[in-house]
Amino acid sequence: MACPHVSSANLSKPTPSDSVYREDCTQCFDSIDDPAGLDVCLKCFNGGCVGDRQHAKLHSTSRGHPLVLNIRRTRKIIERDEPPLKMSKLAIAAETEADRYEINTTVKCLECGIGDLDKEDPAVAPIVDSVMKANTFSRKEEVKAWEQEMTSCEHILTLQQDPPKQIESQDLGHCSKCDLKENLWLCLQCGALGCGRAQFGGVGGNSHALAHSQETGHGVAVKLGSITPEGTADVYCYTCDEERVDDSLGAHLANWGIILSERQKTEKSLTEMQIEQNLRWEFSMTTEDGKELTPQFGPGLTGLKNLGNSCYLASIVQCLFDIPAFQQRYGVGVEALPDVLDPAQDLETQLRKIADGLLSGRYSKPDSDVTVSEHSPEVPHQKGLQPSMLKHLIGRGHAEFSTMRQQDAFELLQHLVKLITRSKHPSGLPDPTQSMRFVLEQRLQCLNCKKVRYSSNEQDSIFIDVPLEKLPAEDGEEPKYKPVTLKECLDNLTATEIVELTCAACSSKGGFTKRTLFKTFPNVLVINARKMAVVNWVPVKVDVPVIVDDASFALDSYLSKGQQPDEESLPEDEGAGASNVPAFVPNAEALAMLEGMGFPTVRCEKALHATGNADANSAMEWLFAHMDDPDIDVPVSLGGDSGSAGAADPEKLAMLESMGLSGPRAVKALRETNGDVERAIEWLFSHQDDDGAVEEEETAAPAGDNKEAGSSELPANFQLQSIVCHKGTSIHAGHYVAFIRKKFGDETSWVLFNDEKVVKVEDVEEMKKFAYVYFFKRV
Repeated sequence: MACPHVSSANLSKPTPSDSVYREDCTQCFDSIDDPAGLDVCLKCFNGGCVGDRQHAKLHSTSRGHPLVLNIRRTRKIIERDEPPLKMSKLAIAAETEADRYEINTTVKCLECGIGDLDKEDPAVAPIVDSVMKANTFSRKEEVKAWEQEMTSCEHILTLQQDPPKQIESQDLGHCSKCDLKENLWLCLQCGALGCGRAQFGGVGGNSHALAHSQETGHGVAVKLGSITPEGTADVYCYTCDEERVDDSLGAHLANWGIILSERQKTEKSLTEMQIEQNLRWEFSMTTEDGKELTPQFGPGLTGLKNLGNSCYLASIVQCLFDIPAFQQRYGVGVEALPDVLDPAQDLETQLRKIADGLLSGRYSKPDSDVTVSEHSPEVPHQKGLQPSMLKHLIGRGHAEFSTMRQQDAFELLQHLVKLITRSKHPSGLPDPTQSMRFVLEQRLQCLNCKKVRYSSNEQDSIFIDVPLEKLPAEDGEEPKYKPVTLKECLDNLTATEIVELTCAACSSKGGFTKRTLFKTFPNVLVINARKMAVVNWVPVKVDVPVIVDDASFALDSYLSKGQQPDEESLPEDEGAGASNVPAFVPNAEALAMLEGMGFPTVRCEKALHATGNADANSAMEWLFAHMDDPDIDVPVSLGGDSGSAGAADPEKLAMLESMGLSGPRAVKALRETNGDVERAIEWLFSHQDDDGAVEEEETAAPAGDNKEAGSSELPANFQLQSIVCHKGTSIHAGHYVAFIRKKFGDETSWVLFNDEKVVKVEDVEEMKKFAYVYFFKRV
């Protein structure tokens, strides 16, 4: 039977800017590897599952797009008597998808119910061919993100090469100063060949290329083993000390008789080595007696595939979706969403997709691509879900999270919480981050007149600065740090300190006492342990053991009692209606020292205020630890209120207008983000359909809607539920994993989530000591 839709569909090939979702469903993790395969819409290239959930059919019906390409992928069975060959030294050959899988495609019309249309029909054949050749969504995003913002430089653009000559092949075989035969860099100016610097991963180097540059002033070199026939290569400018791009590489190599089309890549690029280094940070997957830990499967025990450097995302997502509020908000039983125009670009849809993937157990099964043998564990690990669409949405418009570079897991948590908080929640569904929110209350008291000022601030996490005290080094080993307890860190956070302020009530310059306590407690308390030391003016992560018990503990002693009847408040400024706040006077000597180091005055004052106005060193350490804070350049404010949410700061509004972001939308963006310009830009980007109109109930919400976050009820007992751990000398490198307390019948055990690997662990005490982010549940 002929299908009338083929001739009338007006199909067109996907353009380079189109996303082709031909790996997994945009609304769940069913994929082309399932028996029924995946239906890719031939009109808009949405991917929909064909199994029991019928997301392809729902898309077809709601959009009026009847024609789909069904793609099914099955693993080829390859009989090998010997292990596969190792990578050749002469060329890097990658196993292609065609080598590993059988791909079956069928064109279908979902409206007519025809399951096998003619793929060779001129109306559909070119579209089918283009869909299969197009980069998948995840690969497209990966390529885009890995394209570091490398540029050329003046030293490459103005490069004057020595007269042309033919460099004989035998002279390209080893460094001109030593016998190293790999990691060789050719000076593009004179043709000298020298070895590079020693690289991670065991790649040798004696820095003879760098020495040559320093001796001659020749700045630009290319790594021979990285050159591809397509013209890509590692090009480095020693003068700039940066990796660069050379758009004239072919001509520059030809000057030395090297023909680009004849080159073959034989070594890993700098980027590939960077990825490998991040993946080298491994957490033990064996017991004390060397046995492999047994993989775990089931609901709540699903791993996430590493997308290159996405372990920071995987570890945070696993901990968030262990929180009951997140499970109830996005998990099974939540009312179905109304029709979404583009599911892959909708945060609500992608959070539901990740919840279903992690919690349902539907995808928690051994990797069928792994063949059990004497060389592999008895039970393979999971393949892991690929969270490409969620990662894209989280990173959209963000300078760091949109890249494939390793990131700070705690910064990602803060960013994701903001996105969820600001997103539009379907009617009647709560904001799950509310379970993490609480209020801190600060008390200031003048040492002279004893008048007080209370101010409060709603938060979703706290930082604890871990005390650093080195222990004596033993037998030439690196010095270790003295262990501290979590209670010591919380005591430091809530301790009374003296700050140098001028009292606006009595004009005394004698200073104030300042103390911060909890006004309310959350259901889930998130703590970020800052373990940073400044070495040679560079912040370096150090391993300080923080002792945290498995048993529950009380935080009752950290609850603020609030203003007492016998305490007199600082007077109100009747003219402005604002609080008469003490004036902060920064330590002049420390301020001068910090400014002399090049720090802006606003940041210096903020750092001195945050560290008790004590000295430049403490303030400098605070600055290094808070460089990326979104409000780092906002002047010190001692008031508890941020002003009217409805009034936009004219200066901030002008900044948005200078970027072409103006009108009611800009005003609303600033109001929605408490005047934070950076967040306002993100809000505008993620709310393009919002016309800026403010609903009446938004401007005058009933008092009941302004309920204070958290609860002040006692007892306030908390127990450690999950941790994010990190290995590496920097939070922007290394490797992140999550340990989560899980129920197995009547027993409770810690489970390690190491990307796609999910295993039960016997002892987590050591990892608890070196955790980076802690999640405590109220019990």
